Amino acid sequence: MEEKTNASDGRELIEQARIRREKLKKLSDEGNDPYRKTAFAVTARSQGVKDDFSAWEGKEVAVAGRMMSRRVMGKASFAHVQDGEGQLQIYVTRQDVGEEAYASFKKEYDIGDIVGVRGRVFKTQTGEATVHVTHIEMLSKALLPLPEKHNGLVNQDLKYRLRHVDLIMDEDVRALFARRAQIMREIRAYLDGHGFMEVETPVLLTLEIGADARPFKTHHNALDLDMYLRVETELYLKRLIVGGYEKVYEVGRIFRNEGMDASHNPEFTSIEMYQAYVDYAYMMDFIEGLYKHVAQAVCGTLSVPWHGNVIDLSHWERLTMTEAVRRYAGVDFAALSSDEAARAAAAEHGVEVEAGKDTKGHILAAFFDAFVEDKLIQPTFIYDYPVEISPLAKRKASDPSMTERFEYFINGMEMGNAFSELNDPIDQRARMEAQAAKKRAQGANAQVDEDFLNALEYGMPPTGGLGMGVDRLVMMLTNSDGIRDVLLFPTMKPKKSAQERAESGQTTE
Repeated sequence: MEEKTNASDGRELIEQARIRREKLKKLSDEGNDPYRKTAFAVTARSQGVKDDFSAWEGKEVAVAGRMMSRRVMGKASFAHVQDGEGQLQIYVTRQDVGEEAYASFKKEYDIGDIVGVRGRVFKTQTGEATVHVTHIEMLSKALLPLPEKHNGLVNQDLKYRLRHVDLIMDEDVRALFARRAQIMREIRAYLDGHGFMEVETPVLLTLEIGADARPFKTHHNALDLDMYLRVETELYLKRLIVGGYEKVYEVGRIFRNEGMDASHNPEFTSIEMYQAYVDYAYMMDFIEGLYKHVAQAVCGTLSVPWHGNVIDLSHWERLTMTEAVRRYAGVDFAALSSDEAARAAAAEHGVEVEAGKDTKGHILAAFFDAFVEDKLIQPTFIYDYPVEISPLAKRKASDPSMTERFEYFINGMEMGNAFSELNDPIDQRARMEAQAAKKRAQGANAQVDEDFLNALEYGMPPTGGLGMGVDRLVMMLTNSDGIRDVLLFPTMKPKKSAQERAESGQTTE
């Protein structure tokens, strides 16, 4: 019969852990401590053997991995070993490995143990590629049992908390994160191919800048100085444009001390890119090209399923924010002549207006949030944003109340943000000081980044900049429901109770 384990009962799990420790002690007492093994020379991988069986048939191979199943049949046994590519069957007999090794295999080995085998490749009567083992050794003892293999980790919370177990049990999860790695390679390939240089900028900052996002705060002991984890990479990257680089990008880990939901995690990955002598219209074309390249390379198509919709990446609509609000809310902000008229429209349509955010520009953005964003299923650029909500974007020459800024949306979700970057140091100072004053009024220690403003005074060329959320792109290209599904280790509230620890496989604090 096939061995099974069941991790659903905490007490049973603790008992199984106790038994496994006893087996480990016996192995150690006999001079076979598996943790003393330092290497095993692997010569074949599971998928390679199965995909090209004719090339491997009859050859001696060395295979290593985690034992995922075992069927003991007296003097012979079958098992499956899982390596980084998949699973491969092994056939172990007392005659071939010896009586002592076979007895240990039956008694001291458990599902989940890491094993190394050497033997000859053949095919069973059922047609399965198999290694006929002549040597077997335990390379690491699993002291905790795996979940029952047919169900894996059925509790979604445990899948996130015990990602290492989730990866062992679920081939689809392993494939998802392999695809994430492929997506990152293709993004870099596209940017590098267009002459961009990848850079790294500081994560720890000495200022709480005036951006809307709330930072995490820490303390540097040696300097006796409060510091903040970055909420963006923008200001340092623009300094590099000032310094003479014309195309730069950073794959950056970003930290924001804010809420969590299906599309937000306190730490996430963004890519910001800046190019001198181009504007936001150019950046629209650029990001559309990047998305098409990545989707085609990773998915083999520009039509990808996501949340019950088929996203057509071959066509991207472009609307100003004013046009989008007129289409979906029926209110023409171009015809509203004052802040008072905008407030009256908000009252008429039940749009809440925050205190201190009751200008026409703020209210236009509120209408967009209320009536438009969730309607943007297919790829859509929304451009020309009010200056009140765009402190780092250049004003439109034809309408100074608006900026050359766009965001793009897919499946009702904002995926990225871009500007014709503001390079006027006088205008930039005024906007940053106003933003910082508002944050201080809310109790924050927001300050103006004088070093950045000093850099602008040396002169920054006209520049197009864009920031995109990597995690949301991965969600789309893997048809995932939430951001935690595409993060190997999403932020989780710690478990505390002994019962919870037992249920999740933790036998100690």
